[in-house]
Amino acid sequence: MGIFAFKLPDIGEGVVEGEVVEWMVSVGDSVKEDDPILSVMTDKATVEIPSPTDGTVKSLVGEPGTVLAVGQVCIEFETDGESSSPAPVEEKVDEVAEPEPAPEIEPEVTPEPVAKPAPAPVAKPTPVAVAAPGARALASPAVRQRARESGIELSTVTGSGPAGRITHADLDSWKEAGSPVAAAGPSRAALSGVTEVPVIGLRRKIAESMTASYTTIPHFSYFEEVDITDLETLRVHLNASRKEGQPKLTYLPFIMQGLVRALGENPVCNALYDDEKGVVSRHEAIHLGIATQTDRGLYVPVVKHVEAQDIWSSASEMQRVSQAARDGTAGLEELTGSTFTITSLGRMGGLGATPIINKPEVGILGVHNAVDTPVVRNGQIVIRKMLRLSSSWDHRVVDGWDGAVLVQRLKTLLENPATIFM
Repeated sequence: MGIFAFKLPDIGEGVVEGEVVEWMVSVGDSVKEDDPILSVMTDKATVEIPSPTDGTVKSLVGEPGTVLAVGQVCIEFETDGESSSPAPVEEKVDEVAEPEPAPEIEPEVTPEPVAKPAPAPVAKPTPVAVAAPGARALASPAVRQRARESGIELSTVTGSGPAGRITHADLDSWKEAGSPVAAAGPSRAALSGVTEVPVIGLRRKIAESMTASYTTIPHFSYFEEVDITDLETLRVHLNASRKEGQPKLTYLPFIMQGLVRALGENPVCNALYDDEKGVVSRHEAIHLGIATQTDRGLYVPVVKHVEAQDIWSSASEMQRVSQAARDGTAGLEELTGSTFTITSLGRMGGLGATPIINKPEVGILGVHNAVDTPVVRNGQIVIRKMLRLSSSWDHRVVDGWDGAVLVQRLKTLLENPATIFM
């Protein structure tokens, strides 16, 4: 038998450390080579680490949230010398000391209980009427504090103590059935519980990214409302006539195709800004990040080369990478490389928002839900389907005019959807 000390491997892409997200094994578990043992989050993605050997888990290093350096021992295995797994090191790693058993404590001999004479029955005091309006109810400081914490107004409680003093028993009776509120519904009590949630894993990465974006990028936002009545008619027609295997179209594929035209005409908005080098890289390729909410937090999978896709292929690819992000199967290639990001609030709607730019990009577009809205057309009030857009821009490299021009160009394309495909 020997001890095999496994070090956090080099994951690649220049990663020098990783944060423990989840241990998939416990001390004492038997594992086989290539069994998943550890999930690690880097700056790029979440990576699952397989076991390098057969053996029994001897010790683990780090709880979820712990940051481990590449090359640092993260797990120790007790291995069989005859195993075909990697040979164990000759020197044993210092084993984690077993906690010493607690000293045995001899049970105390409990003396036989001595019977006490039963107390004489006490006559139940006659309840006193509730204090008159405006009068200060009689109660001890402890009773008053308990009433405050329980949300009980003492003027509504009948005191049974001397001179109508309110006791703890009176508060209990009030809460059970004796209050005017009890007749109308259950009483409410003040709550004092606190739940501490450690900010680790993806939540910590999101916090760091948002802080870097918000504190280093001077944002300006621009809002617009788009009449998509004709677009909705086209969308319904295309969905009704789509071929087998083609995805059902939402508004996002149309917006993606509209952005291909708008960003192509305004390359200052399809760019990355390296603020350390002071260089703006304007891209011809349009790689759209699609902000996706998952049960693990917010991911931004990327649809690459939207400029080379039609509306059906961009819809299919958007659904594929978004689902991969939700399932936790998205790889590094699918989570990096965006040049512009779309964040959709979908059915949550809202009148507007100020989305935070996905650094090092220079712009982001927020899409709200479409609502039937009364609007004025040719002097008449008519009902049109209106879609609100919210955008944010890096004012260091994108002027207000440039951001407004792009949004207005997108508005024109969406309001005249045939021009998207011309």
